[in-house]
Amino acid sequence: MAKLRAAVIGVGYLGNFHAHKYHELPGVELVAVVDTDAERAAEVARKYGVASASDYVPLLAELDVVSIVTPPATHYEIARRCLEAGVHTLVEKPVTSTVAEAEALIELARANGLVFQVGHLERFNPAVLALRPLLAEPTRIEARRLAVYKQRGTEVDVVLDMMIHDIDIVLSLVDSEVTAIDASGAIVVSGDIDLAQATLHFANGCVAELAASRVNLEPVRAMTVEQPRSYITVDFANHALLVSPVEAGGRRGAPRDASIETLSLTRSDALMDEIRSFVSAVGEGLTPAVSGEDGKRALAVAVAISQAIHRKLALETPPRAGRG
Repeated sequence: MAKLRAAVIGVGYLGNFHAHKYHELPGVELVAVVDTDAERAAEVARKYGVASASDYVPLLAELDVVSIVTPPATHYEIARRCLEAGVHTLVEKPVTSTVAEAEALIELARANGLVFQVGHLERFNPAVLALRPLLAEPTRIEARRLAVYKQRGTEVDVVLDMMIHDIDIVLSLVDSEVTAIDASGAIVVSGDIDLAQATLHFANGCVAELAASRVNLEPVRAMTVEQPRSYITVDFANHALLVSPVEAGGRRGAPRDASIETLSLTRSDALMDEIRSFVSAVGEGLTPAVSGEDGKRALAVAVAISQAIHRKLALETPPRAGRG
C-alpha cells in the first residue's frame, strides 16, 4: 500500500511537533513543511529532510493529508483550499473563527468524502480516556485550566485559546444540550480576555463550571466530576485519576475511612495518538475521533462565552468624560 503523502502548514512551536510525528509514523511520508516565514520553513525542513515552501497551494496536488497549524483567523481559508483539492485535513483548534465557517468546512468535507478532524488534543490525554468508562450521569463538573502568561497563543482570547479544551471535553462527556450559559472575565495584559469563568447548564440538569486564566502564578490543569455514586478528580498534567465512592447514609460525627482509589496512568504521546488517529481514519475510511461537528460545537459554546463576557465588560466600563 502506498504511503500517505503529508504536509504541515504552519511550523511554529506546535507545527514543528506535527511535522515530527508525521516523519515518525509508518505508512506516512512527510513531503513538505510550509510557513510564511521561509527561513523557519527551511529550518524545520532540514531537520526532517523534506522540502520547504512559503505557499501551500502548489503542493496540494501532491498531498493526501495535511495538518493546519496556523493562527486561527487563517484556518477557514486554508482548510477550504485543502478540502477543495481533495486533501484530508486536520486543523488545530479552534476549528475556525465563526460557526458559519465551521459549518461550511464540514459540508465541503462531507461532499468530497474527506476526513476533517479538529485538533482537540486533550481528547487523547490518558486521564480523559480513563475517565470515560467511569461515567454514570454526571451531575456537576468543575474544570480549571490556568497558566502563566506567554505571548504565544494570544491571537485569540483565553476562552478560545485555553478554555475551549475543557469545553470540548465536557461536551463529549455530557450527553445533553447546553440550555444556558453564564460567564464573566477580565482583560489583564493581552488586550483581550485573559481570565474567564463560565457556567454551562445542560438540559439533563448537569452543571459545568469552567475557569481559565493565562495570567496565573502557576499552571493548573484539573477537573472534578460529581456523580450520584462517585466523585472523580482528574489531574491532566500528571495523568492521574482519584476515584472516591459516594456512600449515602451515615451520621454527622461518625466519620468513616475514605476509600479513595488512585489510578496512575501510563504517560503517552497525545499528539502522536491524535495524528495516528487521523491517519487511521483516512486509511480505513472512519469517522475521525474529533470530528468537524465536535469542533463546531465546542466553538459555538466558546464564542457564546466570549460574547457574554464582552457584553458584561462593556456594561461595567464607565463612559469617558466628555470634552469641555
